[in-house]
Amino acid sequence: METNRKRRLYRVCNGVFAGVCGGVAEYFGLRASSVRLVTLLLILFGGLSIWIYVLLWLIVPKEPKIR
Repeated sequence: METNRKRRLYRVCNGVFAGVCGGVAEYFGLRASSVRLVTLLLILFGGLSIWIYVLLWLIVPKEPKIR
């Protein structure tokens, strides 16, 4: 892990739906499947988290392509 580079939250390009959960997982160093499961449970039982997911989808940029 690079210590001089600032961490940024990006949506991953190879995400299942919009790449939000994969981006959050990368940012916090978690497994994407765990973040997806927690997100699904929050959407089913929380109510407001679907709006948070959509908001993140609209606000968080896609990860830049590395050449």
